[in-house]
Amino acid sequence: MKIPTSFALVSLLLALPAFGAPAPQVEALSRGLAGLQQADGKVFLSWRLLANDPADIAFNVYRTTEPAGATPIDFGAFASTPDTPPGTVRLNIAPIADVTWLLDPAPTLRYTTTYFVRAVIGGVEQSSSRPLAFAAGAEPRAYHSIAMKNPEGHQPAEGSAADLDGDGDYELIVKQEGRAFDNSKSGVSDPVILQAYKLDGTLLWQINLGKNIRAGAHYTQFIVYDFDGDGRAELACKTADGTVDGKGKVIGDASADYVNAGGHILAGPEFLTVFDGLTGAAIDTVPYEPARHPTNPLAPTREELKAVWGDGNGNRSDRYLAGVAYLDGVHPSLIMCRGYYTRSCLAAYDLRGGKLVKRWLFDSSAGPESNRAYAGQGNHQLSVADVDNDGRDEIIYGAMVIDDNGTGLYSTGWGHGDALHVSDLTPANPGLEVFDIQERFDKQGMSLRDAATGRPIFTVPSVKADESGGDKGEGPGRGVAFNIDPRFPGSECWAAGSGMTKMFTADGKVICDRPRNTPVNFAVWWDGDLLRELLDQNFIGKWNWETQTTDRVLTAHECISSNGTKATPFLSADLWGDWREEVVWRTRDGSALHIYTSPIPTKYRMVTLMQDPQYRCAIAWQNVAYNQPPHPSFALDPALPLPVRRTVTVLPRAAR
Repeated sequence: MKIPTSFALVSLLLALPAFGAPAPQVEALSRGLAGLQQADGKVFLSWRLLANDPADIAFNVYRTTEPAGATPIDFGAFASTPDTPPGTVRLNIAPIADVTWLLDPAPTLRYTTTYFVRAVIGGVEQSSSRPLAFAAGAEPRAYHSIAMKNPEGHQPAEGSAADLDGDGDYELIVKQEGRAFDNSKSGVSDPVILQAYKLDGTLLWQINLGKNIRAGAHYTQFIVYDFDGDGRAELACKTADGTVDGKGKVIGDASADYVNAGGHILAGPEFLTVFDGLTGAAIDTVPYEPARHPTNPLAPTREELKAVWGDGNGNRSDRYLAGVAYLDGVHPSLIMCRGYYTRSCLAAYDLRGGKLVKRWLFDSSAGPESNRAYAGQGNHQLSVADVDNDGRDEIIYGAMVIDDNGTGLYSTGWGHGDALHVSDLTPANPGLEVFDIQERFDKQGMSLRDAATGRPIFTVPSVKADESGGDKGEGPGRGVAFNIDPRFPGSECWAAGSGMTKMFTADGKVICDRPRNTPVNFAVWWDGDLLRELLDQNFIGKWNWETQTTDRVLTAHECISSNGTKATPFLSADLWGDWREEVVWRTRDGSALHIYTSPIPTKYRMVTLMQDPQYRCAIAWQNVAYNQPPHPSFALDPALPLPVRRTVTVLPRAAR
């Protein structure tokens, strides 16, 4: 179905920031050359188009084959592969100007083989990219593997990606967990351990958050981003007495133990620490705001906690969220949050001169009377986007939005929810939209609203609440908005739970009864078109609009998903190669992470998603609480033109 021209123009123009808006800083990335050695002996290569590349940039791709005597020869699977002459050859005839991939049909992989890319600008070939090497006789496989160095009793749970050493390539930051608990449950957890790995498996550092930080989805939210603009990312998270940084230095009192009989930590100092991304050393530590209690933060009674948060056991006071936002339109700020069932608090910090400087604190229980409307409106996750198109980010906290200056932009009053998606979800509405679901059984079981004003575009009521179990009496527990069907403009929307069984268009019209096996989880751009594929558990599927089923595209048989029944990937992000996304899963025994990248050609060429600030911020907050998939600030749709490049400031590489 074709989108009317007026809709297409509105969507295109609103993808641009306000005229004269400052340019946000983004990291300086390498060409990110990636390759997959296929079962037929061919090698699929792809690389990044960068935000500061000229429009007419093209590329040459080279292959270097070592001489026959330089490496051991193991014919094995390559016995019938003809020899390629040793030396370096260019694989393309004319510079590649329309895509950022190439299929090498005839490498000799029994010998060590190396690839590199050179940009061509104005007819002049530039310097070589970092090489990509295949060891002699390496077995074909569909993923890149990183071996884990798991602490005893721990396995990788979820992660993030950032350039920690300033070389333009991403490292993976791994949250290692053992025993972990929901806030509503009792039990003494194992300490949360954060690790940083280079993509070759080198362990850079390990941070042990200690016994006074409880393990669980709602406790440790870690944000990894280049906050000070030095070309290397930092890590920020909540800490406590006994946290040990990456250099072995203890924060606070190493002997303190505030764990109560039920395993909860409702006493003792609470800190916010920012760590050096290269070494794991603590850079600065400040008190965590807001504290558990305004006048008795170190040892509040159950009655005091209940008076402030609504209960005395930490189920409400110890619900944390975190993110990163360009509050001034240029520099990233750290967002640390506490509470969403009742009292909701968000604090913003800048990292300047090695010190955390508080920018503002929003508190639904303090400040102007209008703030009270923001209590109980938060989700199990947040999102960040420039919803009012002023060049500065807002924090979408669920049913409410906080403006860049720390004041309330609006609250819908629809209450707490479990899923959240923010992007240009419908071309019929100017700007961005918010898809949300509401946990309470109400007429806003599922909704799409204008992100700038909160105006409903459509709402779908909950139908039938569960009659037993943890979701008794509640609305839907899952919901998504992805562009998967080319017949309808914008994103298709659906939810699961409370009797919600339909799939809807972006303007609220019913498409069909949603098949029971249709995933309601993550999504990924994988197969080369502009529609998104569905990502759930350990597989990727494509919506078949003709049969109204989901066709399996890839299954990572040796891997499992994270977060129990949430069944999310360890991470999904555009980590390398062309604009499409990679998926990271852990192996079933937890001994390794496998990074899957698409080997499918695409006719589209666009800048890496990681240099769209909204998408990049989404990768930073993806690990937070109930993990949600990332969305860019623009729409990708086969009936729309490709997005116009947003103006950004690419930071210089870190001094090495």
